[in-house]
Amino acid sequence: MTFRALVTHRDADGKVSSAVETLDDDRLPNGNVTVDIAWAGLNYKDGLCVTGAGGLVRNYPHVCGIDLAGTVRDSADPRYTAGQPVVLTGWRVGETHWGGFAERARVDADWLVPLPEGLSLRDTMIVGTAGLTAMLAINALEAHGVAPASGEVLVTGAAGGVGSIATAMLAKLGYTVVALSGRPQQADALKALGATSVLDRGEFLAQPDKPLESARWAGVVDCVGGPVLGKLLRQVRYGGAVAALGNAGGIGLETNVLPFILRGVTLIGIDSVMQPFAARVAAWERLAGLFDVAAYGNMVREIGLEDVPTAAADILAGQVAGRTLVRPR
Repeated sequence: MTFRALVTHRDADGKVSSAVETLDDDRLPNGNVTVDIAWAGLNYKDGLCVTGAGGLVRNYPHVCGIDLAGTVRDSADPRYTAGQPVVLTGWRVGETHWGGFAERARVDADWLVPLPEGLSLRDTMIVGTAGLTAMLAINALEAHGVAPASGEVLVTGAAGGVGSIATAMLAKLGYTVVALSGRPQQADALKALGATSVLDRGEFLAQPDKPLESARWAGVVDCVGGPVLGKLLRQVRYGGAVAALGNAGGIGLETNVLPFILRGVTLIGIDSVMQPFAARVAAWERLAGLFDVAAYGNMVREIGLEDVPTAAADILAGQVAGRTLVRPR
C-alpha cells in the first residue's frame, strides 16, 4: 500500500524544503492506530515546521501537520475500530512524530479523540488546534470569574486562527469583544464574527507606556505575546485575567509587578499540546455546541498538499487570516 505525503527534507547545508512524494506504508512511524486522513489544518506552528524556522523538527525526512481528522483504517487498540471517525491535535504530532500533511498517519491511540457529535471531519479542522486552544482560554477566563457582565474582553491577533475563533465564541457567549489586529483590512470580517470594535495593533503599541495605564479589559485572550502582552497587562481591570497562548509577537515579556499587586491581575498560561484526554473531550464537546461553523465560513479556505509550503511561509509573514484547511487527497 502507498500514500501521498508532503515530505520535508533538510540538506547538508541545513536548507529545508518540502515536496509531495508517494511512500510505502512501511515508512509510517510506530503506532497502534492507522488513520486515513480526510482533512488537516494549517497553523502557525506548521509554518515553523515546514519552513524549518522554529527548529521544532529534529529528524528528517519528516511529515508535518499538527492537526488531522479522518477515519480509522486499522487499530490494535480496542478503543477504536476500522471506519471510526477520529480527530487528533497536539501531542507534538507534526513536530517529533509524522503528522497530518499526508493521506495516512500512524499514531498512538492515546492521542486520538472520537469525532465530537454535531461536527463533521471537515468542521473539526476548521476548529482544529486553533479552536481547541481558544476554547481552553475561554474556559480559563470563566474559571477566574470573567463573565459577560464583567466588561470588555480583548482578543489580540484577532484575525488569526485562534483569535478569530475566540472572537466568534466570546461574542456568542454574550461578551463585548474588542479585536486587536495588525491587519485593519480584516475589520469588517471580525465585526461579522461578533467584535464590537477593532483596534489597530500599531496604534495600540504607539500609545505612551506607563507602569499602570487606564484600566479597561475585564479579560484578554492574547495570541501574540511580546510587546502586546506587556502593554495590555497594564490595562487590565481590577481582578481581571489574561489567557496567554501565543508568541507570534515574540517570546519576551517586559512588564512590572504593579498590575499584579495593585489590581490583582492574573496571567494564565494556556497549553493545548499536552492536555489530558478528559479535558480535550470536554473542550471538544463544548465547541460542538458553541462554535458556529456556518457563520465562520467566510474565514476558511482550502488548499492541497502541494500548496502547503507557500501557505506556511504566508502564515509566518502574517498573511493568512482565519483558517486554512489542507485536503490531502
